Amino acid sequence: MRRYWLMKSEPDTFGTEDLASRPNQTEPWDGVRNYQARNMMRDAMRPGDQVFFYHSNCETPAIVGIAEIAGEARPDPTAFDPEAKYFDPKSDPENPRWYLVDVRYARHLKRAIPLAELKALTDGVLADLPLVRNGNRLSIMPVSAEQWEFILGLE
Repeated sequence: MRRYWLMKSEPDTFGTEDLASRPNQTEPWDGVRNYQARNMMRDAMRPGDQVFFYHSNCETPAIVGIAEIAGEARPDPTAFDPEAKYFDPKSDPENPRWYLVDVRYARHLKRAIPLAELKALTDGVLADLPLVRNGNRLSIMPVSAEQWEFILGLE
């Protein structure tokens, strides 16, 4: 069963243009250091799942593109590398704490769909979308099939 997700990234750090320019338009989604987000990648994401690529922490936060999960979850090697930005000295290669998935670019949306627009539509199908709930700071979140189709209809 295909699942749907939303993954946030700051465009100044890694945006849709960056993903589209990578070899095979694919990049490991590394550096996630939140247990709930890690659990979604490790336990629920599967190759072929669809992803809304969301630009956060910018002038106009918005869903800007679509990607797909391109591989099974695997240990995040940045957790074991003392030179890496996301090094975690408590992470053990024999019992990994942090995981990543490969994400492959699919396309840009026909237009960016701003967070403000999504928040204005929360009286219906988007009411339970974690992105529009106050205080939700997760970088990865599930999207229902109904929410996915509704948001695509906004393009």
